[in-house]
Amino acid sequence: MLTKRVLLRSAAAIAAGAVIMKPNLLMAQSHPGIIEAKNIAEEGFIYGLPLVMIYAVMQEFAVDRNSGQFKAPFNEINNQHHVSTPEDTAVITPNSDTPYSITWLDLRAEPMVISVPTVEKGRYYSVQLIDCNTYNFGYIGTRATGTDPGDYLVVGPGWKGETPPGIKKVFQSTTPFALALIRTQLFNADDMPNVEKVQAGYKAQPLSGFLKLPAPSAAAKIDFLPATTAGIKANFFQYLDAALQFVPETPRDKAIRAKLATIGIGPGKTLDFKDLSLEHKAEILVAMKQGNDKVDKWLATGNKNINGWSVGSFFGDEAFYNGDWLMRAGAAKGGLLGNDAVEAMYPYARTDATGEVLDGSKHNYTITFAPDQLPPVNAFWSVTMYDGKSQLLVKNPINRYLINSPMLPGMKMGADGSLTLYIQKDSPGADKEANWLPAPDGKIYIVMRLYWPKPTPPSILPAGEGTWQPPALVAAG
Repeated sequence: MLTKRVLLRSAAAIAAGAVIMKPNLLMAQSHPGIIEAKNIAEEGFIYGLPLVMIYAVMQEFAVDRNSGQFKAPFNEINNQHHVSTPEDTAVITPNSDTPYSITWLDLRAEPMVISVPTVEKGRYYSVQLIDCNTYNFGYIGTRATGTDPGDYLVVGPGWKGETPPGIKKVFQSTTPFALALIRTQLFNADDMPNVEKVQAGYKAQPLSGFLKLPAPSAAAKIDFLPATTAGIKANFFQYLDAALQFVPETPRDKAIRAKLATIGIGPGKTLDFKDLSLEHKAEILVAMKQGNDKVDKWLATGNKNINGWSVGSFFGDEAFYNGDWLMRAGAAKGGLLGNDAVEAMYPYARTDATGEVLDGSKHNYTITFAPDQLPPVNAFWSVTMYDGKSQLLVKNPINRYLINSPMLPGMKMGADGSLTLYIQKDSPGADKEANWLPAPDGKIYIVMRLYWPKPTPPSILPAGEGTWQPPALVAAG
């Protein structure tokens, strides 16, 4: 699941530099009063959180070369020849199983063609297509299209052309900018050269280049509003104004967009928080705090609790969300850029089976998979450790951020065929270290990933109702 945890923890944190609306707009008779404006701002926070988060990721990955997280300019692929580490901070809960290949697509002038090579059977890969609404609008890869080579067209919201010759499938984004996020399975450290060979076969090119035709006129240059994931809490509505310029209105969001316009929020409507009266400021800050609390509550209760794990399905396309802005915000805050359930399931835990908060400074924990009860997948599974506050990977003395199924041959199994993982900050001892997943010296956030989960029993699908359930984290002693 792919931005730094930009969670708004207090009204004071939100206040600094936030851009909302001028008092003359709020006080005019044709505009909402203070209380109604507060309610709209709360709705706007929930609606806009994913848009702001992915806008900041686009800035850091494709626009700002000095961001420290820059990958490549628009329409160029950046192949990461390593898995994520604690140094990767632009995206919360980063996947450390699969090296990424990343390209932000600019679809304004013409569509882009994504080409994939032959990928050997047994090596999982996927191309996840995500637009600036954070909708997953298409997949290429082992599960979705197989392991044969192919050329696929990605088009913007206004494109209505015929499928060109040689194109296997057309995917349409709801926004003019979109992210192609490619995951290629890595079996072990020595396997990286093989991954690099696969990555070398990924291509992105304009349709005109693919068809060997003259290129159309280039799209206009954009002076993007600078944005960082770290700056979201201080500039939320300013960033939302900027993000909405690149998110065309649809029938599903027409109503909330109209409400936001009445309080001065929308494309090109940057207004200044500092000009508000103290009363207006207080109400808007309360609105944002309440919106954030609702998102947190959804994350805590919107999925099914199974042995302390939160299990649900909350990533998908536009039809999947169907205007449920709270679910979309919860998904983004829980782990931006996550996959559809058929591609990957993400049970996550902050508590043990008794409901006590996981804390590596207070307890050691174990997870035991009973005999023949390892996660049922067609590809692979993993258990990844994150810091409970930042949701980023945890530095540790053995540089191990996860345990996954390719590591099984080197792990110690129980006499009955069970597998026990040791979740703790200190080594459990040389005889158990192969099964050790280092934890932070503090609160723990742990995510299980099941790539291409098996659809038939035993299965974690349907999400929250499947016949296979993740085992509890148990406090030792």
